[in-house]
Amino acid sequence: MNSADTAQHAAPHPAPPVVRARGLTMTYGDTPVLHGVDLDIQRGEVFALLGPNGAGKTTTVEILEGFRRRSGGEVSVLGTDPAHGDDTWRGRIGLVLQSWRDHRRWRVAELLHHFATYYPDPRDPAELLAVVGLTGQAGRLVERLSGGQRRRLDVALGIVGRPELLFLDEPTTGFDPQARHEFHLLVERLARDEGVTVLLTTHDLAEAERLADRIAMLVGGRVRAVGTPAELARRAAARAEVRWTDRDGTPRRERTADPSRLVWELHRDAAGPIPGLEVRRPTLEDTYLHMVHAADRADREGDGHDPATGEHGNGDENESAEVRSA
Repeated sequence: MNSADTAQHAAPHPAPPVVRARGLTMTYGDTPVLHGVDLDIQRGEVFALLGPNGAGKTTTVEILEGFRRRSGGEVSVLGTDPAHGDDTWRGRIGLVLQSWRDHRRWRVAELLHHFATYYPDPRDPAELLAVVGLTGQAGRLVERLSGGQRRRLDVALGIVGRPELLFLDEPTTGFDPQARHEFHLLVERLARDEGVTVLLTTHDLAEAERLADRIAMLVGGRVRAVGTPAELARRAAARAEVRWTDRDGTPRRERTADPSRLVWELHRDAAGPIPGLEVRRPTLEDTYLHMVHAADRADREGDGHDPATGEHGNGDENESAEVRSA
């Protein structure tokens, strides 16, 4: 094999993203909602879109699903512009909407069997009912289900057709902790074992941190940052908290961007074990709130602060200075 052949085999073309948006804009009347949104979501990735109410999440997702026409920009979902997606394209997509109340007079198993007939290679409805924990309700009318049971049925209907891309909008609303845990395992299995790409929108930040490979923060119609939870924490300068007890028994704490170094210094100073040592890493909620507040402040003041990079134009770094308290 010559050098050209070797180079060709060593650098294969990367697979195109399942979802790609460039310069996506949306305006309702005279009100702009999306301001040039860029997104790339790869196959088999669980991708969370987070943001406060009014940030543009629903509009973005509806455009990607083909339910809403954008005002501008370029969008590709499974290689197709959603504005022109046909029935075959829609059959490759699964939707779990935030709330809907159709088919109230259907029985659970009958409804799932009916939906399965629309797809060329559906999941076995009986097995799927077992997966979502509804086997005991198979013969019950949909209108007689509890809120949590109805939510499980929504999930079953969303994945019965073996979608390549699954949209999950607040999927575990009404789930008890056990049901939520089982659903999380299902999502992880779909992505890991079947290569299903998942776009998740949720206000449950613990859920996003558990499931998402990457997260996009959408604030004010703009993507402020994209990355793993750890990357976002670093960019936002969200600080860990280290707690310990001094030699005289005084509780101490310090917030720092480098907890490993602080623990090393404490260990060196103590010349041994550090009583009461705890290291609390920043959670996704810490990062989310930091970025939302920073973005709101930047939009109001035009101060040049970029929550995605942690760069400041107004001296905000003082707000996250290390704090020691007795």
